[in-house]
Amino acid sequence: MVHVWLPYPDVDEAARRLGGLPPGLEVDCFLGDGADLPGSADEVELVVLPYMRPGGARVLDELPALKVVQTLTAGVDDVLPYIGPDITLCNAAGVHDASTAELALALILASGRHLDVYARQQERGEWAPVPGTALADLRVLILGYGRIGQAIEARLQTFEVASVTRVARRARTDPEVHGQDRLLDLLPHADVLVVIAPLTPETEGIVDAAALARLPDGALVVNVARGRLVDTAALLAETSSGRLRAALDVTDPEPLPSDHPLWRVPDVLISPHVGGASSAFAPRADRLIKAQLDRYASGRPLQNVVRAGAVPVSGIASAEG
Repeated sequence: MVHVWLPYPDVDEAARRLGGLPPGLEVDCFLGDGADLPGSADEVELVVLPYMRPGGARVLDELPALKVVQTLTAGVDDVLPYIGPDITLCNAAGVHDASTAELALALILASGRHLDVYARQQERGEWAPVPGTALADLRVLILGYGRIGQAIEARLQTFEVASVTRVARRARTDPEVHGQDRLLDLLPHADVLVVIAPLTPETEGIVDAAALARLPDGALVVNVARGRLVDTAALLAETSSGRLRAALDVTDPEPLPSDHPLWRVPDVLISPHVGGASSAFAPRADRLIKAQLDRYASGRPLQNVVRAGAVPVSGIASAEG
């Protein structure tokens, strides 16, 4: 019997949400809430980490039989410090595409049309129109052209933007995607910079003071990736001067301390890292978990492998055959 941990309140709920569990799996539930670990800690082979529970990953090095870690996030930078090279790591590519793309668009629109200003005015019963910036006719640069970047572009087309420039780690064609080495050359031609690249040693701090200085006056910086891709001090300086605007779902540090000056800068809109936290998350996460369990139980290759472990992942079928 192969032990797996799933992020559900109990096994009945897991079976209901997943439409049944594959035979040959012994399921325990792990919520990463600080409670005692399930009794199968010495035997568990596959762990699906709970979503938005940073403490969940810290127990991984206590699991001697562990072979596979499945995250429910697209980024895995917060998990890597807790797993060794023997472990196969899978992410949740595809689960957050729609939700995060929607939030990116919402932040652009809310910032441009001053919806945060009007929300505060509503609390005061104040009627004070402010001229807004439409998304129509703006030039948008997407930094990080993976699945979520593509989902953002698909939604942008509805708003009649002037252009979309795509930037990723490697240049490619069809459609045209520029390499990150051209970022500084492209930024002067962007009215909106959307940051959705993964956090890696190459991308950490990629939107630094030099990059921000290349953006035209009045440009909007939207970060729906990881806070550490953007130099917070440099962004604070540019937004405090009124030269740039920002709409941020992620920050560095995170959570942003209540006394941080970025909270009080006009034309900075901040949401508390909720890009994937919507009604779209649960059904997509359930489908991914179900697919991975079926694959593991039958010995088929797993999806969304971002790092293959040194220890072979054989699955039940191979182990019993």
